[in-house]
Amino acid sequence: MAANSDDIYRALSADDAAAAPMCVESMCMNCEENGETRLMCTSIPYYKAVILISFECPHCGFKNNEIQSGEAVQEHGTEIVLRVKEQPDLRRQVVKSEYASIEIPELELNIPSKSQPGEITTVEGVLSRVKCGLSQDQEARRKLDPESAEQIDRFIERLDDCLELKTTWTLKLRDPTGNCFIQNPDVRHVDPRCIVAHYHRPLLEDKLLGLVGDDEEEEVEAAEETPAPEWNSFEDAKGEVLHFPTNCPNCRAPAVVNMKPTDIPFFQTVIIMSLACENCGHKSNEVKSGGATRDHGCRLSVRVENELDLARDVLKSDTCSLEIPELELQVGQGALCSRFTTVEGLLTATKDQLDVQSAFFMGDSAKTDEKNVVQEFLTKIDDIIALRTPATIVLDDPAGNSYIQSLSAPLEDERLKKEFYVRSFDQNEELGLNDMKVENYGELDTLAEEESEETNEQ
Repeated sequence: MAANSDDIYRALSADDAAAAPMCVESMCMNCEENGETRLMCTSIPYYKAVILISFECPHCGFKNNEIQSGEAVQEHGTEIVLRVKEQPDLRRQVVKSEYASIEIPELELNIPSKSQPGEITTVEGVLSRVKCGLSQDQEARRKLDPESAEQIDRFIERLDDCLELKTTWTLKLRDPTGNCFIQNPDVRHVDPRCIVAHYHRPLLEDKLLGLVGDDEEEEVEAAEETPAPEWNSFEDAKGEVLHFPTNCPNCRAPAVVNMKPTDIPFFQTVIIMSLACENCGHKSNEVKSGGATRDHGCRLSVRVENELDLARDVLKSDTCSLEIPELELQVGQGALCSRFTTVEGLLTATKDQLDVQSAFFMGDSAKTDEKNVVQEFLTKIDDIIALRTPATIVLDDPAGNSYIQSLSAPLEDERLKKEFYVRSFDQNEELGLNDMKVENYGELDTLAEEESEETNEQ
């Protein structure tokens, strides 16, 4: 009978005698004598299931520690960019798999995937490992290759400057498995120096993870001979469900994305997309705005006081941030994906994400005060959902493509406020509007051709 996964991946506890590690005799890669490898399968928040690996050689003293995820590869890869400016940034915990790559542009440093084991470390620990590796055999290198040794010494000095925060630097973490994380010191507020993005893995990374064969090639869909449907207007297209062939992001089997435009009363057109894989059962749903970026940003504020307020429909776009002033909670634009839900559903999704993010760093070693603060904060969200405490939910969308249902439309809703504002330069830059030219855009090409002709004539 197959063992239950709950019996294999057990929570760490000093009172659980069955959670002892397994010991395996294995060869030391340093002296080639036999050492001992200890394996422990455990369950911790965020990663859910991990395998802790520790090796020690009694002959030469060589040690090696590693962590491997026991979870399946996530649907999308994850890329995290952290701006390191203060001492607390160096103490942030970092979780990464062995497939993760790290880049520090200011140092022109690239740590490729598979060059380091998966581990739980800190931002400071990432640089310390690099410094330790470069410092090895420096004495011998100074005798055999003084020029290379001098270049490494200069690079180590630059590493020390980053560790001492004499300069601000950027840490870029890219993990195709999606099993990576950089700690947010305050989970209740938007991390001002950390950006998290999810991306669709390219074929090369799928090969690295072993999800496809090495001889797999990009499939080029042949154009079907079936003529495209004839639509006289956009209204005709709204009456049909459109089908687009694609590959399942989970198992890479052929699948179909269904897409349908639909109208939200007193708002605008949105596009609903869904995918259901018949091969592995994977499902995904997404809602996108079907309109252009509005001329002004929009800030929506709704007072949640009764059950009707919890049942209001909400459309949150990717560019929309969430705020609850009573809790001093701020959720950035990319923290929650776009969704069409209710006020209650939005609060529940926010609580679940905060619970997952904070739980990973609230283990046995966390201070009791920190645990109590997070638990008290999550309880306050439960109180809002249970209508024990009134609260205000603020959706701020610079693109103006988010929506909260009015209970009195088309009349004014007393508990719903809409505020339109002019976007700042930074907001336009984030939306890609500053460099966008929608009128007389052919003039730039004409000027470029004329300058090229004049140059050739000269």
